[in-house]
Amino acid sequence: MALNPVRFALAFHNHQPVGNFEGTIEDAYQQSYLPFLELFSRPEYASLKISLHNSGCLEEWLEKHHPEYLDRLRELAMAGRVEILGGPFQEPILAMLPSRDRIGQIRYHRDWLAERLGVKVRGMWMPERVWEPDFVSDLAEAGIEYTIVDDYHFKKAGLREEQLFGHFTSENDGRLVSIFPGSEKLRYWIPFHSPEETVNYFREIREIQKDPVIVFGDDGEKFGTWPQTYKHVYEDGWLVSFFDTLVEHSGWIRTVTLGEAYDAVEPLGKLYLPDCSYREMTEWSLPCERLVEYEKATRAMPQDDPLWQVLKTFLSGGNWRNFKVKYPETNEMYARMMAVSTRLARMEADPKYAGKLDNARLELYRGQCNCGYWHGAFGGCYLPHLRNGIYRHLIAADNLLDRLENRIDSVGKADYNFDAFEEYRLSNAQSIAWLAPRRGGMLYEFDLREKELNLLATLARRPEAYHEKVRLGNQQKDDDCASIHERVHFKQDGLETMLQYDTRLQKSLQDRFLSRDGKTCDDWSDKKYDAVLEGGSLILSCTAPAMDENGVFHEITLRKAFSLRDGGGFQVVYRLENLPPDAVFRFASEYHFAALPGHCDDRYFYDATGEKRGDLSTKLELLEADTLGLVDEWLNLDVKLGFSQKAILRTCPIETVSNSEGGFEAVHQSVSVLPVWWVKGDWECVVTVEIV
Repeated sequence: MALNPVRFALAFHNHQPVGNFEGTIEDAYQQSYLPFLELFSRPEYASLKISLHNSGCLEEWLEKHHPEYLDRLRELAMAGRVEILGGPFQEPILAMLPSRDRIGQIRYHRDWLAERLGVKVRGMWMPERVWEPDFVSDLAEAGIEYTIVDDYHFKKAGLREEQLFGHFTSENDGRLVSIFPGSEKLRYWIPFHSPEETVNYFREIREIQKDPVIVFGDDGEKFGTWPQTYKHVYEDGWLVSFFDTLVEHSGWIRTVTLGEAYDAVEPLGKLYLPDCSYREMTEWSLPCERLVEYEKATRAMPQDDPLWQVLKTFLSGGNWRNFKVKYPETNEMYARMMAVSTRLARMEADPKYAGKLDNARLELYRGQCNCGYWHGAFGGCYLPHLRNGIYRHLIAADNLLDRLENRIDSVGKADYNFDAFEEYRLSNAQSIAWLAPRRGGMLYEFDLREKELNLLATLARRPEAYHEKVRLGNQQKDDDCASIHERVHFKQDGLETMLQYDTRLQKSLQDRFLSRDGKTCDDWSDKKYDAVLEGGSLILSCTAPAMDENGVFHEITLRKAFSLRDGGGFQVVYRLENLPPDAVFRFASEYHFAALPGHCDDRYFYDATGEKRGDLSTKLELLEADTLGLVDEWLNLDVKLGFSQKAILRTCPIETVSNSEGGFEAVHQSVSVLPVWWVKGDWECVVTVEIV
């Protein structure tokens, strides 16, 4: 028996987000989850043990498409070779949830795993390792004994790397949970460095540490799904070599589950971790310009300077919650989620709803899946199908609760998006509309109940720190097999020509006045509109200086009355009042439609005659037009705009350039429709948006 064995805890995390494409998940199953399990199950590796976490959203997919995988996993768990880790069921970031939902999600997953896999969950995976100190009491309340975050968290708390080979107890409100530090070094090495390097590293630790526990915790998709890793890990034999090496040195390297390490080794002490995530996540949450400065400054430091090696352990980026500031569209999703959560909690306290809220609660949990709420090396909030997936479940939850409360047709007023101003919510049997009077009177969400679709789940074009790499183009190195944090790859040519940035959110009913040559814009999207309800309409009004077509400003009043249409869609009545009789204005009000992709033959515009006018990526300019339609045959969706006053109609696709695990890519976010009218004297126009 080895005098000083090394306990090596391998923890793998498999996850596919809510809203992801079926084919993408199937590819991950065939390239990562299945081959890894098959290889690990071989008799020659019977001495090896791992901890494994599958997110609930992935498990629901597996239960539907590959239940045999879950059956095999159950057998391995019963044999003691795999420890099943729990966690919040639909993989939310705990920092964005109220305490009730943190506990509820963890308990729901615990019960699901007990029923399906027959296991008792003791430990959990911390989604994206986003940590805040008050999580401890919620984890303990949910029955969790231990979890894992990065060693970066511990270094931020003041510990050195040589102090991190075990687990620590943390406390909040008198409740205790143990926390394991996962090695950042191994996270970068595995599976990109040779197994021998890992063994040599373990030898070094063994010489200076007594009863060390070394923890690797990272994504299972690194083993086959990440670019070029299937060939490296399986075809070229890296994983076989890794497992063979562990078996060869099993006399002193003992693979253990986190639970076994927790039971065998006493805590190294008590520690309170700061708000943190893994290092890259804290950097990604910074505002773009500050992230650029941060990256330049850290690159400029002498990397071999011992003083810098000490100082950099205390550096950090920002707080995960500020993704809601960096990307206001994610705050809209968060606020929408919180509205459902708060409403559900209120109804749960009413005995008359007992036993009737389970489906709505599960839809809420699915709408809390984290991936669409942030952006880093993965597509995240830049991917429309992930945002649509979030909204689909939140709208479904709202529909269920509306029916229970019998409030299908309703009007609400509150600070729904937590900006210190009141917004309005109007609903009928077909639609739900959310408007922000104090932010240009914009329509910022429009939900189709039956399709569970938010037609304004858009994303503005904004600078990103990695756009400098986009500007440099394909001249940069593209490693065949490297971590996605280091890889530079372009999924298409010409991306550098597509970089442009918006000065406003891409929402509807954003008003402006244009100069005659179109080069000057008097943008009213930041003006504060007054709001009053009259019957079923929300009257939005603003009196302010407006620019005429010659660039001269005049005090005028703009009113727009918004109402929902029976049968689907909405209507806006615009009135311009107190216009000087000798001035001409070019007035425009923008409309956006998300979830309608471009570059597809079955998604197209049509005019008043029904003639197709190009796919939804087409830039149109229609003169003297009073009708424009947008069709998505795949969604079976037809949006028809009608104008009582003819206008110049301009359309433009909104396409972002973003990063993802596959490389840099252009993503169609929404379609902009901009009607422009010449106005002289007091004026009125009715815009009808019919949706079928």
